Amino acid sequence: MTTLAVVEDIHEYRSFLQTLINGAEGLQCVGVFANAEDALANIPTLQPEIILMDIGLPRMSGAECAERLKILCPNIQIMMLTIFQDSDRIFEALKSGATGYLLKKTSPAQIVEAIYNLRDGGAPMSAQIARKVVEAFQPDPALQTLTPREKELLSYLAKGYSYKEIAAVVFISVKTVNKHIYNIYEKLHVNSSTEAVAKFWGKNS
Repeated sequence: MTTLAVVEDIHEYRSFLQTLINGAEGLQCVGVFANAEDALANIPTLQPEIILMDIGLPRMSGAECAERLKILCPNIQIMMLTIFQDSDRIFEALKSGATGYLLKKTSPAQIVEAIYNLRDGGAPMSAQIARKVVEAFQPDPALQTLTPREKELLSYLAKGYSYKEIAAVVFISVKTVNKHIYNIYEKLHVNSSTEAVAKFWGKNS
């Protein structure tokens, strides 16, 4: 029997998940909580194997709750079940320790299947979420428009070199470095070295 807990502030949806879990073969709901604080106070004692967690909880967010629970219960598996599908919230949740991410519009049968998947070592995600995760790791097409020299200078910029230091390393004038950097800004549609470097590290992460 796989044990689960639910952390969800909307009473109707919380009850729905509890009923869904208890009606599925091999699953048992051992606790339901309306907020992160109650979850943190009780889940370490209950020790469920899987938690279904909303992100938009009152006071403490689901992502912060997940992060704290992973410290208290390192082996626990957390699946976010939420309405949010913006990239910032997705990656905040994944960085907090969540190993699954479903949207609330997911059908009951798919939620149960995702729980089995998570139990068996998978990382279930709604199709829209998986697409956003994949896209985040795709290189920015604008980087492909840079010349070899521009890519070289951008790599030095990313390492923290000043324009003067770059000029000395590649044996060109500071004025020429400035010209290349200007062209890089134009091609990447950025206005600062910080933005340019962020795009560079996005490609090389």
